[in-house]
Amino acid sequence: MRKTFQLHAEGKNPDRILDAVKHEIRKYIKRERRRDLPEGADYWDFDCRFGRTQDDAEVVHLSALTERINAVAAEGGPQFYVEIFAKPGQRKARPPGAEPEGEGDEGMDDEEA
Repeated sequence: MRKTFQLHAEGKNPDRILDAVKHEIRKYIKRERRRDLPEGADYWDFDCRFGRTQDDAEVVHLSALTERINAVAAEGGPQFYVEIFAKPGQRKARPPGAEPEGEGDEGMDDEEA
């Protein structure tokens, strides 16, 4: 997906336009994730670029897109450019001895255990 989204349209509420744009982006991502994975791939990864125009677009992480869109809308920007491409990804093994985040007994008292 390569697209420049307009945030202002005559006779339309800017908040509804913003919601429609976010919905279109989420719908595209969901559709791409439903595609069959190629042999040897574990998941669909996404290469994303974002900017006010196509010329000043920079690489961003997929999870930062909504934050960037909200920032442009809050500043009153008239448009923004988004580029999202799906690519097959392969998970990397954790290094030996590395503990997964969020697990473990850190911060627990003896009374709770």
